[in-house]
Order: sequence, then structure tokens, then C-alpha cells
Amino acid sequence: MERKLFIVRHAKSSWDHEGLADIDRPLANRGLRNAGEMAERLLVKKMVPQLLLSSPANRALNTALIMSKIWGTRAENFQIHETLYDASISDIEQVIAGLPSDIKSLAIFGHNPSFTAYANMFLKQRLDNLPTAGVVIVTLESKNWEGIVRKNVKETYVDYPKRK
Repeated sequence: MERKLFIVRHAKSSWDHEGLADIDRPLANRGLRNAGEMAERLLVKKMVPQLLLSSPANRALNTALIMSKIWGTRAENFQIHETLYDASISDIEQVIAGLPSDIKSLAIFGHNPSFTAYANMFLKQRLDNLPTAGVVIVTLESKNWEGIVRKNVKETYVDYPKRK
């Protein structure tokens, strides 16, 4: 069975608020624009995930909310996962492995360096850095979400705001 995994790094965050906790940092104006732009690009290509899981960090959550609005995602298909904030690769794998097999496409929204490292597990041509608002889409052949690995990959797609 074919599955699509969208690995989305949060859009550009603002550093204008001195003393603000990392988890509370908002998106910069550029980040707001880029999140919308990337969602539109994917919508035009009919690349829209069924389920969205976001880190609770303001910048990731707002990236996910902007994209979900453009994609027309229903509220019940949007979840916040505490584990995706400051996640390790194994944390990401555990979140994904726990999903029901009837979910065919999934977007996860989170942070570097783990999102670049996780994406590189599926890519033939490694990324040095998944840019802000960058998206890696991995098409896999798998019966479920548990234990997905590079050998399950059918194709990959990489896009980010400065890639025109």
C-alpha cells in the first residue's frame, strides 16, 4: 500500500522578542509568507496530507495552521504532539509508528536538526539542512507506518521557498 510522509520544517521564526522562551517564538513576517506559499505550491500539485501532526512550539504550530487552512484540513485531522518538540529521530519514529494503518498520508511539523536527519534517512541525495518552510515528501510502499525505512521508498520530493 502506498503512503506519503510529509516532513515539514517550521517556517522562519522571529528573534525580535528578547527573553521569550524558545517554545513561544512566533513566525517572522517572511515565515508567514513562506508557509502560505509552500502550502499553495503543494495544493497546486495536489500534494495534500490527510493527517497533520505538529510540535507544540508556536513557530511549528502556526506553520501547520497556515498550511492546514490553505489545504482545507478538517479539525479532527490536526493534532499537536508534544514529542515533536525537541524530538530525536527515535521520537519521530515512535510518533509515526503509532498511527493507524488507514492513514494514507501524513504531515509532521517540527524542527531541525532532527527533521533534516530524519528526512535524510529516506533521501538518496542528502540535505545539509532542510530550510525553514522546507518540505520533504516521501512516497513509501508499506502496509503500515511502523518500521518504515529507505527500502520502502518509491520516490521523494523536496521543495523549499528559495527553490523556484
